[in-house]
Parts: sequence; structure tokens; C-alpha cells
Amino acid sequence: MRMLVAAALLIMSSAAISSAAMADEVDDAHKLAITGRDAYWNCLAREYPRDSNKAMSDQEFTSLIANVCPSERQNFRVSLIDFLSLQFPKQDADANLTTANRAIELAQKDIVTAFTRRKAASK
Repeated sequence: MRMLVAAALLIMSSAAISSAAMADEVDDAHKLAITGRDAYWNCLAREYPRDSNKAMSDQEFTSLIANVCPSERQNFRVSLIDFLSLQFPKQDADANLTTANRAIELAQKDIVTAFTRRKAASK
């Protein structure tokens, strides 16, 4: 009986350790996703105030923003997908990619909206 109790305790403690390790992994992935998001956002934000952009149309600026910061954008995408796949392991991989691409799209939209408003206010 003691062996059975000891084995049960060992299984429960290894499950707790495994659960804690998984929580640490999810937490680390979350931190990387946040870091990736911040790096991408900061890169986009550096494009916003450039003097060369002041003469651009909204469409030209939108195109510029869609093409700048490729390494930061990809790092954000990958780190967010990694986090989502750990946080929601049963979620479809395509759904995680869609979510990451939507986050990128929203970041770009925020910069373009700020550009458009600034341009309209200066008229």
C-alpha cells in the first residue's frame, strides 16, 4: 500500500512539475511575443515622422508601411504564433497564423490612421 501511495505521489508531483514547466514555457513565449510586438511597433513608428513621408499620399504611405520592417514583422508573427500554439494547443495552426497576420494588419492600420489624421490636421 505504501508503494502505491508513493507511486501516486510521484506521479502527482511529476505532473505538477510538468505543469509548472509548461506554465513557464507559456510565460516565456508570451514575453517573446510582447517583445516582438514592441520591436515591430517601434520600427513602424520610426517611419511615421520622416520628412520624406510628408509629401506622400495616404495610399503611398500605406504601401510603404506594408513593406517596411520585414524582419521585425516576421519575428513578431513567429513569436505570436509560438505563444498562441502553447496557450491554445488545440487551436488550428491556420487560425493562429490568421490571428498573427491580423495583429500585424492592425499595427499597420494604426500607423496609417495616425499619418492620415496628422496630414488632415495640418491642412
